Amino acid sequence: MLNVNHVTKKYGKLLACNDVSFHLDKGSVTVLLGPNGAGKSTIMKSIIGLLKYDGEITVDSHFNKTSEARRILGYIPEMPSLYPNLTVSEHMEFLARAYRLSDYKEKANCLLEMFELSDKKKKFGDELSKGMQQKLNICLGLLPEPGLLLLDEPMIGLDPHAIKQLKTLIEEMRSSGKTMLISTHIIDSVDMLWDRTIIMQNGCVKANITKAELDACGKTLEELFFEVTEGINPDDAKAAPGEEAQGREEAEVR
Repeated sequence: MLNVNHVTKKYGKLLACNDVSFHLDKGSVTVLLGPNGAGKSTIMKSIIGLLKYDGEITVDSHFNKTSEARRILGYIPEMPSLYPNLTVSEHMEFLARAYRLSDYKEKANCLLEMFELSDKKKKFGDELSKGMQQKLNICLGLLPEPGLLLLDEPMIGLDPHAIKQLKTLIEEMRSSGKTMLISTHIIDSVDMLWDRTIIMQNGCVKANITKAELDACGKTLEELFFEVTEGINPDDAKAAPGEEAQGREEAEVR
């Protein structure tokens, strides 16, 4: 479904992504993990076509910046970007018209009800709290029902009910054959949701492993994350907080 091949992105002299490659299967949930500054958001924006980069990205065999790929791609950014002079309902209508969706109103109402925004339909974008803005941000990303959905830190700012609803929707979308890439640095927010995890650090892919492979190793996702990014087990972190891994080779778990 998604192929990222040797993607490199620089901001001036800063190397944000360095020769990043991975593949996502159709109907799977992949979690993109990494500390702040690892390059997660940069690779997500490259996939969606917001950035220039070196390398190649294809979506269902189409180059990601083509109209064919854009019909398949969906994106829920980390920071909501709403129109202050559009109401909640008008935001949904605007997106539906942009995607040329027909018979969208039932789906839109269902999403707004699920995320407790039904009584906010006449509220303007700048009248919503940050949490409500994020809920509307998610509704807008889900409305076109994309075949490949990128979610950048989607659970930040959500209340427990909204988190539960989003996780339920992710499970339903996976069951229906949708593919999702979820970027986060909060490990426990996505535990049990994923089929594959990709861990980035300093702009590079440090690990790429399926849940089944990790289970076979007898490790948790948290244990793998700390081993890859810090070179130590979580249980050892308190005993030697300043210890750094010496001479650690770049690891890629497959």
